[in-house]
Order: sequence, then structure tokens, then C-alpha cells
Amino acid sequence: MLPDMPPTDNLLYYGDNLDVLRRHVPDESVDLVYLDPPFNSNQNYNVLFAEKDGTRAAAQIRAFEDTWEWDEAAAAAYQEAVEAGGKVAQAMLAFRTFLGDNDMLAYLAMMAPRLVELRRVLKSSGSLYLHCDPTASHYLKMLLDAVFGPEQFRSEVIWKRSGAHNSSSKYGPLHDTILFYSKSEDYTWNAQFERDEEYIAERYTYVEPGGRKFYPITLHALGTRHGESGKPWRGIDITAKGGHWKYGVGKLDDLEKEGRIYWPANKGGMPRLKVYAEEAKGAALQDIWDTIPPLNSQAAERLGYPTQKPEALLERIIKVSSAEGATVLDPFCGCGTTVAAAQKLGRRWIGIDVTHLAIALIKTRLRDTYGANVNYQVVGEPTTVEDAEVLAASDPYQFQWWALGLVGARPAEQKKGADKGIDGRLYFHDGTAGGKTHQIILSVKAGHVGRDQVHSLGGVMQREKAEMGVLLSFEEPTKPMRQEAASAGLYESPWGKHPRIQLLTVGELLEGKRIDYPQTSGVNRTYKQAPKAKKVAEPIRGLFDKDAPAD
Repeated sequence: MLPDMPPTDNLLYYGDNLDVLRRHVPDESVDLVYLDPPFNSNQNYNVLFAEKDGTRAAAQIRAFEDTWEWDEAAAAAYQEAVEAGGKVAQAMLAFRTFLGDNDMLAYLAMMAPRLVELRRVLKSSGSLYLHCDPTASHYLKMLLDAVFGPEQFRSEVIWKRSGAHNSSSKYGPLHDTILFYSKSEDYTWNAQFERDEEYIAERYTYVEPGGRKFYPITLHALGTRHGESGKPWRGIDITAKGGHWKYGVGKLDDLEKEGRIYWPANKGGMPRLKVYAEEAKGAALQDIWDTIPPLNSQAAERLGYPTQKPEALLERIIKVSSAEGATVLDPFCGCGTTVAAAQKLGRRWIGIDVTHLAIALIKTRLRDTYGANVNYQVVGEPTTVEDAEVLAASDPYQFQWWALGLVGARPAEQKKGADKGIDGRLYFHDGTAGGKTHQIILSVKAGHVGRDQVHSLGGVMQREKAEMGVLLSFEEPTKPMRQEAASAGLYESPWGKHPRIQLLTVGELLEGKRIDYPQTSGVNRTYKQAPKAKKVAEPIRGLFDKDAPAD
């Protein structure tokens, strides 16, 4: 752990989760791990962005490739797992014997060292929930048995994630699997219950004179006792009947004074305790969860991210297996559902993702939901121009996503026939023209820039009917570039005048400078907005907020 990052901080890491876990997360520092890794489903997953004017299909950008190949990197990961020895090595050798050198083995070789690290960072009272589907769940369970020990397996939860499917040659696939393991026998468990209102309405049919509904439950149990619970009460010798009261006779007197004792109409019937309908906590959670629906297309919390899970699912897991103030870790955090649920429930959190697109989505989600009432630090993003240059040289797309994220823009769609000259888009409303949505075109350049790039940006603006255009670059704009930008004129809104073409450098972005457009009084409509938190948890102190997104 870095010296300036206390282990109590909320942290959002950009990078490979295996590297982040090994370098930054100490032993036994995490209370709960939830991970929803790619399933080796041989698919590409895209983030969808609905177009604003309804004239085009949804734009999309690839979030990640859920495709694994047995190659040199996979072979190296496999060899590392085997050379580490122990049960995990034995499991990997068995997998290779059974599967051969194929894509599934590559996937398992990727997961093995990560699961080992996740067990390391868990406290002895901690738990891990691995969310998967039938494609690899049976292999992952065997791998988890090797990592945690089969005796630490607690439950295989079945989550019904969709409605009926019409499958012509097999049963319709409706569920995901959530594998629940603990690190030790002494793990955190907060029992949760589900109220079935239909069941309660059918069962709680007894009615008091005032209209209050209740159901009477037994007050005695089998087996004799010699203390207060074994004494006769109201003429009933419970010991002679081979049983005992569930409460001492003094408590029974108190319950009768409170009107909580129900006496059956038939003579000789045993007294019972009234449980009122509003007190019914429901049945204890079982291992089939069919009351948390998946996110449909109209769900308020839906952000358009592939594989996004409902917050209610994560809230249930976090409530069961952690206490308030505990630390929750998600090493494949995607659009940040685990982070959002942990923040809502007053837990500390650590999120890790390998794309700047995911980091930008999470920052936007937290800002939209909690405003300034959430503090966290982003680790792994460039903090200097030199850092940004290294990122641009090693991965141009990640550099683009990072730069666009700083100004609240979304990446341009990556699909065949995509518009050239556009790296990102930013949408806004300024209250004019009946609330029409306007767009800003962004071009990100890591290399040399000159007047030609500014002139081309102006042409793209005209073609796209964009109100404004922004060129983001490392180099300081030259005088001819500034003149070309100035010739585009000003965009006027009810809140002032804004240059139609703006030139910003990476250095200026790192210093906090942002695009001049109607956003203070207007609305940034670039991303689908997450709903506001109904009740904001107390912010956790000791965090850095310098990386929080600009308003």
C-alpha cells in the first residue's frame, strides 16, 4: 500500500487487477469480495449510448472482449500457477489433462492467480462471492475449492436473471450462479429475510377487535426444563406434557398483560403468541433468488453498460456478509454497481477496472448519485503530462478515453463506417429552442498538431451540425491555430458566449481547466444519468477528492 493512501480510503484503481492486488492491497484488509468476471462466453461486449435526436441507431463502443485464447500469455499464466504448487497447481494440471490447451484453460489460467490474491487480501472473517453463468461455473467451483478449501464452500446461489426464453432444443437459460465461499469458519453472517406479502395476506387472517391482523404461534416446545420455563402457568403443567415454555413464566405474564397471548376457543387448547402482520420479517433467505429482477430497458439505474447487475442484488450480498464501515472489493468493477451499493450502505470500497471507459462511467455515476457527498481517490490515472505521454504511447485508445473522461465526454462509437475525425462527443441543453439537445465534437491528438487540424475540426462540426468543437492535444496551440479557432466565432447561450472551437492541452486539463460551454446552468446530457440517492450515507473521512469529476 502506498504511504499516502491509508487502507481506510475509498479507492478506484485503473489497471490490471492482478497487478493492483499484488502491489496495493495488503493482506487481510478486505471484509467482502464480489466479482463478476467475464464468463468466457466468446462474446464482445459494448457500452450502448442512445442517440439524442432519435435519427440514428444506438451508438456503441466496445467495453471488453470476453474471448480467451490459448496463447503465449495464457501458457505463461498457467505455468506460473503450476509452479506455485499446492492445491491450485494440482487443479490446473487436472484441468489441462481434461481440457487440453484450449480457450477454457486460458480463462482458468487467468482466474487462478486472481482468486489466490483475493483470498490473501480477505480478513479471516471475510467472504467471497463469484458471479458466473453455466459456461464455466463448474470449473470455477473446483478452482475455488482448491483456493479456499472445499470445507469453506457455503452456498451456490441461483439468481433468476431473466424471464422465459424460447429455446428450440434445450431448456431456456434463466439463471446465473453465485458461488459463496468464506475464508474461515468464523465469517460474518447477518441473516436476512424476505417478506412475501401474498403469503402474509393469506396467513395472517386472525383479527383483533381493533382490526389488527395477527397469526398465533406456539408458546411451548418439546423437552422438559427445570427452570422458569418448566413451571406451571395458568393451570397448565407443561412438564407433565413432556415440554417447556419458550419463555419464563414471568415473561408469559408480561405478554398476557400486553394482550399478546391468544387463547383458542376450544376448551383445553394451548395458549399461543400473537405475531402481528407488520412484525413478520418473512422467511430466511434461501439459495434461490427470484425476487430481484434484472435491469430492463426502462430501469432508472440502467447505464447502458454490458453485464450491469441491479443494485438490489449487490445490496443483499453486502448486507448479509459485511457490517457498516467494512471494506468491500470488486476487482472487475465495470460500471460500478458494487461501488454504488457499498457507498449507499455505508461501507468502504475498492474498485478495480482495466479500462478508462469504466473508470469514467463510475466517476459519472457517483457524481450523479451523491454529488459532493462521496470522497474517493482514483489511482493509476495520469497525474502529469509525462504520465499521459506514456499512456498515449502504450495504448492510444486508453489515452483517448482518459482525456475524454476528464471533460465528461463519451468516446465516439467504434463501428464500421464510424464518422472520421470524431474521437468523442459531449451533449448539453442550454434552455433554448424548446430544450433541444446540442452536441460538441471532440478530437484528441497525441502527436503533432497545426492549423490543418483546427480547420478539419471546423469541417467536421459543419458536417455533424455540432454547435462546438474541441481539440485536445499535448502541444501548445500556435498563433495560426488560435486564429483559425477564433474565425469560427462564438456560440451564444442564455448564460454567455462560448468559443465555437476551443483548444485545450493535456497540461491544462490536469490543472483543472475544462470546456467552456453551457453546463453551469444548463445540463450535460452526455451519459445516461444515474438516479439521485434518496438517502446519502455519511461521507467517509480521510479521502482525497482531487480526482472527482468536474460539475
